[in-house]
Amino acid sequence: MRVLLADDNAERAGALARILTADSGLTVLRLGAGELLADAVAEHRPDIVLVDMARPDRDALDGIRQVAARNPSPIVLFVDEDDPAFMEEAIGAGVSSYNVIGVPPPDVKPILRAATALFRRHQDAREGQAQAETKLHEREIVDRAKAILIRDRRLGEPEAYRWLRRQAMTSGKRIVEVARLLVREKEGTSP
Repeated sequence: MRVLLADDNAERAGALARILTADSGLTVLRLGAGELLADAVAEHRPDIVLVDMARPDRDALDGIRQVAARNPSPIVLFVDEDDPAFMEEAIGAGVSSYNVIGVPPPDVKPILRAATALFRRHQDAREGQAQAETKLHEREIVDRAKAILIRDRRLGEPEAYRWLRRQAMTSGKRIVEVARLLVREKEGTSP
């Protein structure tokens, strides 16, 4: 597992890096001085990003938002003080795991694994939702096309669907593509 460690405090980062490198299964990458978090994630493509802050910093959340928007990755955030409002902002920005702990943390590997698992589960749910929305939209287009065929050709619903299916097989297109063309032609809209 490739871990990108981002911490402005060299002492804290060194302590955390020593803990992480003790595990041969982890490769620790460090954020360079002056390097932006989003740029480092784009360049190194880590499996997980670990951000360690001495105190909650809302400006640092901009970097996390950029990572979440450009290169979604599981992000673990460590802070020294509890701030419920900041925690909400951090999770909204894309943090997978928010942790209030001192330096150095005793064992972060279970936290990293949990954050990665939660991130994957969230990504799977997002993809599932997008697929469901696409299917629903396609179903609506097919239903609109069937309504046009029922109205204009006086077909029953099963016959309208068979007509769309036949046209799709003949043209080598999907039923929804045939339906979309019919709706555009008859309604003048772009479904």
